[in-house]
Amino acid sequence: MSFPKLPSRSENFAEWYNQLVLRAELADYAPVRGCMVIRPYGWALWENIQRALDKRFKATGHQNAAFPLLIPLSFFEKEKEHVEGFAPELAVVTHGGGKKLEEPLAVRPTSETIIGYMWSKWIRSYRDLPQLLNQWANVVRWELRTKLFLRTLEFYWQEGHTAHATRAEAEEETLRMLRVYEDFAVNEAAIPVVPGRKSESEKFAGAVTTYTIEAMMGDKRALQAATSHFLGQNFAKAFEIRYLDQNNQLQYVWTTSWGLSTRFIGAIIMVHGDDQGLRLPPRLAPIQVVVVPIWKSGDDEARILEAARNVRDRIASIVYREQPIRVHLDDRDNVTPGFKFNDWELRGVPVRVELGPRDLAAGTVTLARRDKPGKEGKQTVDMDALPEVLPRLLDDIHEGLYQQARAFLEANLHEPKTYEELKAVVRDGWALAWWCGSADCEARIKADTTATNRCIPLEQPEGQGTCIVCGRPAQVKAIFARAY
Repeated sequence: MSFPKLPSRSENFAEWYNQLVLRAELADYAPVRGCMVIRPYGWALWENIQRALDKRFKATGHQNAAFPLLIPLSFFEKEKEHVEGFAPELAVVTHGGGKKLEEPLAVRPTSETIIGYMWSKWIRSYRDLPQLLNQWANVVRWELRTKLFLRTLEFYWQEGHTAHATRAEAEEETLRMLRVYEDFAVNEAAIPVVPGRKSESEKFAGAVTTYTIEAMMGDKRALQAATSHFLGQNFAKAFEIRYLDQNNQLQYVWTTSWGLSTRFIGAIIMVHGDDQGLRLPPRLAPIQVVVVPIWKSGDDEARILEAARNVRDRIASIVYREQPIRVHLDDRDNVTPGFKFNDWELRGVPVRVELGPRDLAAGTVTLARRDKPGKEGKQTVDMDALPEVLPRLLDDIHEGLYQQARAFLEANLHEPKTYEELKAVVRDGWALAWWCGSADCEARIKADTTATNRCIPLEQPEGQGTCIVCGRPAQVKAIFARAY
């Protein structure tokens, strides 16, 4: 059985991505336009993302809850910016049970409105604050142009929602959760990100301030990997969410919301993948280690398979980052070892354990790293050394993937000095440039280059400069790039 090659990333990045998602069995197209089916391997990756994030959310005091999928359409008309922002994307139910509904229902695009309504019933006193909630859910946004994981009509995410007594507490929460996302991206997904603030034109509909972590994909486009929104009192006033303070005075609460979705799987694919397929970060990979037995004759098969099962069981007992290593034994007898090697490389398993007759005789196994091709990534170790070697190897692979991605980001983040230089840079990279804050200058860049203002990084240089577009004084530098 032959193993067809993927398209080259450098020649056709979009087709490489689409074929990889399908052939690695992460997802497939659904019969409804713009929707996807997430297959078990892709869902296992999402479950590991959930587990890593959920642990962080609970450590910061948040609790999980569940709110309805269907929301009265009138709720979206209570907050002006919110309804204007989401109106083009709403899916609306007008009939149910064979009858026309008295009030149309929106299929959840996000939950600020329904949660705001419930908080108006639950919050009465300062003793009811803060409210720290998170929801794991699916949402629907009527996208016109879709791409598996990156932009689909229906997708899965978590959405955090909090209510606070003071503005300072809510703003602190907004930035705290941004840093939680940054920590997750770096320490679980091995993805370097730039935390920053969105411009007025790019912020979430209904937010006072939106923060983002932006990641550079393998084709040098930007991806908004997660966002955190300070909503001020916009939704509190729209839904009359008020509490009696310690002086017995009625006050409006201050709210936040923040989210990360299955588009992050797209980020993992595009940041780390290569021409052979996925390269999954070990801490999120559905399978961290695959054992591939190798035999040449039927006489070897039984004893090699028995030894391979023992190796699998031994690896499954090794604890890595507080959990047993996720290991799989590939005991298929209808394909060659070479096919198996290529198959698991395509699926991005971080470590392959090869066990053949010579290994068995010597009491060793051969370890092959997915992040380092050929002989460079191989080492032979004693079976008894696996409990010591494998956790260290998985950490080394994580660090290697992160450093490669960071070097790529740094090499392709440029600081142009003139507007003509900026236009050249954003054709194949990111531009970090002084910006006066004007929506007109921002719009001109977008019109001339299709690049958008990705964020105003939280880390800023001292002093001030001149806007790269209009030449007026500028207080901040912003990142401009083409994006997904």
